[in-house]
Amino acid sequence: MENSNPLKQASSVRVVVADESHARYIPDILAAIFEASKVPGNSIVMRDPDYLALKMKEGKAVIALDGDAFAGFCYIECWQDEEFVANSGLIVRPEYRGQGLATRIKRVIFETSRRLFPSSSIFSITKSEAVIRMNTALGFRRAEYRDLTSDPKFWKGCDTCRHYPELLANDFASCQCVGLLFRPEDSL
Repeated sequence: MENSNPLKQASSVRVVVADESHARYIPDILAAIFEASKVPGNSIVMRDPDYLALKMKEGKAVIALDGDAFAGFCYIECWQDEEFVANSGLIVRPEYRGQGLATRIKRVIFETSRRLFPSSSIFSITKSEAVIRMNTALGFRRAEYRDLTSDPKFWKGCDTCRHYPELLANDFASCQCVGLLFRPEDSL
């Protein structure tokens, strides 16, 4: 009898630091991001394929694979001479959601960020209650946008979000997303 459950078993998924060999998954990653961006209430930002390939090459990305099938992704961005690091672009394909895979990806990207940038503050902006809970469990605290990076290149990255006009109108002080910040000194 065929299994009528459309969910895949996330327990069989490997979460690894991505490298150049994973660049073949970029079309799948971008398709998943695009589909998620169409869902009302989501604030996920599209990225250039070359940018994601660079993140993989630099070891600043995490990918979740079910055998050879793409299941999820997240990457690291650095701002203000590595004073700040952002864990960005967390995406899990719909058939793997609700099974803790996003939490596993988030933990690996957080641990990778701490290993690569031990002195950097790590931040996130999100509308997702699930991401807020995951970050809080890792030691993040809610923060005002002014406490996050002031690098205009980071905020320019929000320009593909449907809420960007609101961010501009508020002079980059607030928007729909919640700011979350992890400071290394808070973990001592």
